[in-house]
Amino acid sequence: MQFSNPTPVESYFLKQSGHKFRYAPVEKVPIVEVSNFPAMGQVTALRFLEWVQRNPEGVISLPTGKTPEYFIRFVEYYLKNWHLPKVRELLERVEIDPGIKPKTEGLQFVQIDEFFPIMPTQHNSFFDYVQKYYLRNFGIPEDRAQLIDATQLTYPGGHSFQEVWPDLNVDLSLRVRHPKTRLERLQKESIEVVDQFCTNYEEQIRTKGGIGFFLGGIGPDGHIAFNVRGSDYFSTTRLMPTNFETQAAAATDLGGIIVAKNRLVITIGLDTIAYNPDVAAIIFAAGEAKAKIVADAVQLPAANTRPGALLQRLKNARFYITTGAALNLDARKEVTLDRKKTLSTEDVEREIIDLSLKTNTRLTQLTEKQAKADPLIKIVLKKTKKPVKELAEATSTSILNKLQTGLTDIEGETFLHTAPHHDDIMLGYLAHVVHIVRTPKNKHHFTYMTSGFNAVTNEFVLNHLQNVLNFLGSEEFLRLREEDYFNPDFKLGWTRDVYHYLDGVAARSQSIQDEAAARRLIRILLTLYEYETLETLPRRIEELQQYFENQYPGQKDLPHVQRLKGRIREWEADLVWGHYGFDTDAVHHMRLGFYKGDIFTEEPTVNRDVMPILRLMEAVKPTVVTLALDPEASGPDTHYKVLQAIAEALRLYTKKHPKAKIKVWGYRNVWYRFHPSDANIFVPVSLNSMSILHNTFHNCFASQTDAPFPSYEHDGPFSDLAQAIHVEQHQRLKINLGSDFWYNNDHPRLRATHGVLFLKEMELDEFYTRARALRDVTEHVAL
Repeated sequence: MQFSNPTPVESYFLKQSGHKFRYAPVEKVPIVEVSNFPAMGQVTALRFLEWVQRNPEGVISLPTGKTPEYFIRFVEYYLKNWHLPKVRELLERVEIDPGIKPKTEGLQFVQIDEFFPIMPTQHNSFFDYVQKYYLRNFGIPEDRAQLIDATQLTYPGGHSFQEVWPDLNVDLSLRVRHPKTRLERLQKESIEVVDQFCTNYEEQIRTKGGIGFFLGGIGPDGHIAFNVRGSDYFSTTRLMPTNFETQAAAATDLGGIIVAKNRLVITIGLDTIAYNPDVAAIIFAAGEAKAKIVADAVQLPAANTRPGALLQRLKNARFYITTGAALNLDARKEVTLDRKKTLSTEDVEREIIDLSLKTNTRLTQLTEKQAKADPLIKIVLKKTKKPVKELAEATSTSILNKLQTGLTDIEGETFLHTAPHHDDIMLGYLAHVVHIVRTPKNKHHFTYMTSGFNAVTNEFVLNHLQNVLNFLGSEEFLRLREEDYFNPDFKLGWTRDVYHYLDGVAARSQSIQDEAAARRLIRILLTLYEYETLETLPRRIEELQQYFENQYPGQKDLPHVQRLKGRIREWEADLVWGHYGFDTDAVHHMRLGFYKGDIFTEEPTVNRDVMPILRLMEAVKPTVVTLALDPEASGPDTHYKVLQAIAEALRLYTKKHPKAKIKVWGYRNVWYRFHPSDANIFVPVSLNSMSILHNTFHNCFASQTDAPFPSYEHDGPFSDLAQAIHVEQHQRLKINLGSDFWYNNDHPRLRATHGVLFLKEMELDEFYTRARALRDVTEHVAL
């Protein structure tokens, strides 16, 4: 394919990156690489405005979800501030004519996809997203938009889709089988109506000449629009089911995996995107978690299993990606490594470990022949001027030292364990916590930065409210009421709830656990609703039941309901640390204000989000601060924004206490993995530790045991995936060190090892390089 030359905007950002547009023949699609997530939004916005300036009546198709966040923000910013000198100066630099403001009112908009069936008025519908963020914010008239609205279809007999599908489950087998009931006959005819709508939708797009500017993300299975892995490159607009990876990614939007599994989609096809041979087709991807799927689409031959590789066939196709998302692109890795004047220890270890894994060879048995056959190792050998045997032995020794660090007893430290969400610590490094909490010479504080209410389903809360109603009439409730047990100011009561529940766990008594959960929920309700009493509580519960029964799955909750769900998550975290003898005074719930349940999470602010963390640091005086160290755009965006807030709090704390000695421990759990070269504490995980993880998770996190919001990698509880990651990391180290190292080791913990968890210990200066400073992104993205 002869690809078009980079546009002026693309040329500017290519120059900034220092990379070529395309490293042929390895890269089969041109790439514009930028340093971070906001910068990706910026280059995409400027390229869009560049295209609109030249195509004021063009056909555009723009994505939904979280990836477009900064694209939307930058487009809005530039359109509103086109007249400002600093904006005009930027436009001149990227060779966009500042004298011609793009006229968005003439654009024709095509909606890419939609869940089906879904009401367009629901805030989690893509119809609503398009209306809010594109038509209104970009100034595109609604009559210039081709949208997907299930309510506008004419179903047989004048029925609504809710009447056709009362449970909202569409059975596509009715396309090819005879209906068995009157309702199924109606459903079969209605599916035919939807299929005809899809054909007409496709025809409308082609009548327009096809899509002129297509912007899309890429899903965990490589899907473009909702064209999941296995989609035909000649596919058109259609009603279809999705796969598990796509359903897991959509679970948060739709209110849980059960809903997502039962929801179909209407999507434009791959041939819809490619119909216009001149389409400017851009896929953007941010974060290291997308690195493999991007590399497959860019480097491997086009195939149905790689929908993103469709771009290999389009002359104006591009991938806009962050440095993290470019991590697995072979030619870029070589160029980046070769440009370094000197290689760090981490650089060398990464390539040596990878060579060991690629060749399935123990580190100390790597040969010069294997090394010279690997382009990256050849660069390492050239720059270090050392033989592979010496480098491999040094890497092996480094791994042994990291394991020894993970085995070493720790005493005299004050730990401030932090987490964005309530299960992050235990999923990340519980196997290490169970060792370091055993000595009374360490102090521990467990801190949860957000309320985590998005992880609690309506059905779960309804079950717990019913549990309270059942408890209210019991003799035990009356006894506790007499002793004023439920008074929110009765501080010891919060801890007694925890220990009563754990007594139920020890006794294998579900009734005791249910009673303890009811006690805590009563206490929560009396705390949240200031004028509530035990006498009026049943009425409040009835109101809440009615509220949840009338909510659609995934609907944003009212603030007081968010607080209720958040307190339920906090109760679960209290239970975890009660296992290890910590009362509720050792567990801190920060409830940072940036976490509001919106699709685009707010940036943390100093006064609202950083100062509470700083005050806690002043009280605790930590020597070790732990945190989720996921790269930006890899994993939930909450993780990175919490990291930013903690970094700012540490800057302020150490400015006030310059002699404070603080280390930072970074951990990762189910969203992204450390490469062994990037971690420096390797903690052996035994079957016993895995059992503790499993039991603690299932005993404490009742809201998560059914995995309502799973990872796309595993259809089940997060604790199962965390264990699988530990096992996977151990299996790789077995290749690096050899199986006999583990089986014949003198240390009993190493002989008992069946998994390994990785941690990254950092001095503050190193940590700060991993956290983008809090600031107005639209004002400060570097160019």
